[in-house]
Amino acid sequence: MTATVPAAAAELIELDERWSTHNYHPLPVVIAEAEGAWVTDVAGRRYLDFLAGYSALNFGHRHPALVAAAVEQLGRVTLTSRAFHHDQLGLFCRELAELTGTDLVLPMNSGAEAVESALKVARKWAYQVKGVPQDTAEIIVAGSNFHGRTTTIVSFSTDDLARADFGPFTPGFTAVKYGDAQAVEAAITERTAAILVEPVQGEAGVVVPPAGYLRELRRLCDVNDVLLVADEIQSGLARTGTLFALDHEGVRADLYTLGKALGGGILPVSAVVGRGDVLGVLKPGEHGSTFGGNPLACAVGRAVVRLLRTGEFQDRSTALGAHLHERLNDLVGHGVAEVRGRGLWAGVELAPGGVTGRVASEAMMARGVLCKETQDTTLRVAPPLVITEAELDHGVDVIAEVIGTGR
Repeated sequence: MTATVPAAAAELIELDERWSTHNYHPLPVVIAEAEGAWVTDVAGRRYLDFLAGYSALNFGHRHPALVAAAVEQLGRVTLTSRAFHHDQLGLFCRELAELTGTDLVLPMNSGAEAVESALKVARKWAYQVKGVPQDTAEIIVAGSNFHGRTTTIVSFSTDDLARADFGPFTPGFTAVKYGDAQAVEAAITERTAAILVEPVQGEAGVVVPPAGYLRELRRLCDVNDVLLVADEIQSGLARTGTLFALDHEGVRADLYTLGKALGGGILPVSAVVGRGDVLGVLKPGEHGSTFGGNPLACAVGRAVVRLLRTGEFQDRSTALGAHLHERLNDLVGHGVAEVRGRGLWAGVELAPGGVTGRVASEAMMARGVLCKETQDTTLRVAPPLVITEAELDHGVDVIAEVIGTGR
């Protein structure tokens, strides 16, 4: 089944193709409106959102409380820069620290910016606190990682597409197999500053590590005076059924990177949160961002914190996630090779010889459900946490139909 692109959409897609850089390969749908778990295209057709902006829309499109916070702040002040104090920053930082059980907050904008900030902090901590010789700090990362697209971050990517033609690369990183704690232990030296890890690897296909892996990383960090840095940009803020994906193993990180859902699907908001003695190594002038921690971002971020405090979204992800995985696991052996994930987050590994992820995504779009492939063979399912059980069933029924018919 091939989707027919409306004339109005075709014209706008042509404009995108002509004037925007081709660094994405979007599905041929042009969204004009959205609410909750649904979006509407320029021709008035509605689609169920089964991707949620890669977890940026955990609370759905235009959640009333988040929109209200943004509108109220837009009527007051939106940007001051950090040259001055403003009346939202301290409140946002305190409330986010209390929610996450951390000491300090470093507000930034994009997820990649949060990761870059955490890397800088970890290196500075290694030199000033641990005593690593200057300019020799090492950071251990996991293979198949995804932490962003900046030059430093792609320096330690194991994805050839992310790295090709972007060198020379930033040194100081050692990549080992994800889920292999023994490989991490073997890579630790006296110069190791930190271990950077996704508690669940999103771009790799929603890969959950073996039980005990994250606890062992925590132990290795404690024994070797190394920082554990958890990238919870996609996995955090209720996506897996807990505030952090690390919480499933009762593990605490020294630093967390947050983004995506922290902006409520309204604007980019990110942060590094963690230990005061680690983030406290930064001094004025050493790191900053014009827009990081701006009044509008802080007002929306505070509204996000208020939603998460209730536990409603964690509970929804847990209950609906169990239903989602039960339904998806019924497809194993019927066009699906494996289902991975936690909470309302699943990687649906398509069986060899069947439809590709791109073909499946396009066929789902034609049937009114928006999803997207990753790694060619995996459908990444991450609906907004406001979705209903009936809507989940509809989305899974569409997946089943697509992989059953092959078109």
